[in-house]
Amino acid sequence: MENQQNQELILYETTNGTVKINARFDGETVWLNRQQLAELFGRDVKTIGKHVNNALNEELSGFSTVAKFATVQFEGEREVERQVEHYNLDMILSVGYRVKSSEGVHFRIWANKILKNYLVKGYAVNEKIKVEQYEELKKAVKLLSNVVQNNNLTADEATGLLQVITDYTYALDTLDKYDYQQLKIEKTTADKSQFHATYENAMQAITQLKNKFGGSSLFANEKDQSFKSSIATIYQTFGGKDLYPSIEEKASMLLYLVIKNHSFSDGNKRIGAFLFLWFLEKNGILYKQDGSRLIENNALVALTLMIAESRAEEKDVMVKVVVNLINGDN
Repeated sequence: MENQQNQELILYETTNGTVKINARFDGETVWLNRQQLAELFGRDVKTIGKHVNNALNEELSGFSTVAKFATVQFEGEREVERQVEHYNLDMILSVGYRVKSSEGVHFRIWANKILKNYLVKGYAVNEKIKVEQYEELKKAVKLLSNVVQNNNLTADEATGLLQVITDYTYALDTLDKYDYQQLKIEKTTADKSQFHATYENAMQAITQLKNKFGGSSLFANEKDQSFKSSIATIYQTFGGKDLYPSIEEKASMLLYLVIKNHSFSDGNKRIGAFLFLWFLEKNGILYKQDGSRLIENNALVALTLMIAESRAEEKDVMVKVVVNLINGDN
């Protein structure tokens, strides 16, 4: 059972007020149960269950998308607390793509705003980090640094404190740089041409994706030549030098261009996210030394939606945000 203290109930309401749902925000994602999914997408619970099972067997196979939360239910006149299965944003989006309802579109836009605030601006749902809290966190980091420097600590104590310092310092510095428009491309991996993406091998990878997970007849159907242009763009040069010299920059730019250019009749966000991971993996940096992935599922979903909803003039800062979330310090 999840820790109740880490959960927050947030109200989701459609623009016309016909659907109101108390969604859970916990573990950096949104959670809904099957009944709520049925209300959200305007379908019956049985249909939602079918879509959930298909997603678990296909694109979400092997991913953790389910958690049980204590939910109060009324059985006759009795109030009973039961553990009810809830599904995270990955599942909600997968079901939404299958249902393809207008309600699903409204929800994705709303969820994107919530996650964009959390990821980029340092908000948790609607609660902003106040200036005082920010200063307190910086003081805490400084205090921990002094403890490490001025005390004879055991190896375990020093490692634990250094881990806290590292986590806080990177998060705070990233937020501070974003607020003051000072984000830079730093500590990336030089592109030594271990792998070169081409239109042909990218389309081959997309075809494999379609064959494995299926999709509509329009999925990955090219509308024009813009996808070929996107591949060429990440290798552009100026004065004999790469405009995007690192693997992280090329991958981030590829993610941005595929999503924003709408090169395909269907599946642009899914294809963009897939190619982002494909490019990192082919260049040998998708996994860290400890075997963990460079970017988790929820963060990738949030970044993909954030880019989709961003304005054209925000392109450079979107790419910098992605690079900063996958560079060597993260």
